[in-house]
Amino acid sequence: MRGRLTVGQKPLELLILVRIQAPQPMPFLIKILINSFAIYLTAYFLKAGIQIKDFYAAVVVYLALSLVNTFIKPILKILFLPLNIITLGLFSLVINGVLIIAISHFIPGFYVKDFFWAILFSIVLSVVNWFFRFL
Repeated sequence: MRGRLTVGQKPLELLILVRIQAPQPMPFLIKILINSFAIYLTAYFLKAGIQIKDFYAAVVVYLALSLVNTFIKPILKILFLPLNIITLGLFSLVINGVLIIAISHFIPGFYVKDFFWAILFSIVLSVVNWFFRFL
């Protein structure tokens, strides 16, 4: 009777049942390629203010953005939490813009014209990534 939920099942059995029925995560390499393509596509849409040299630069930008979002962004969000609460979360756009500009200074082949374009890049990239999740 594996795979069926019955009354009186133990929590461990429920955990195993949920684990069996959960979808498998996307392989890491495919995730890198899809998100790098999203960055490349976003830079194409915003070519007046965002320039990216090639797809390799998009992969490097994705990896750098992942590292920055993992390690630095949570610290900045905690530091600026009162300001983020006062602005009802809109200060997160400022944090995203600052991080994208910082990344553009360190990665050759990725150029952001100014702060406005960095914020617009983060918004459009979020929309493109949201769209790619449903494919």
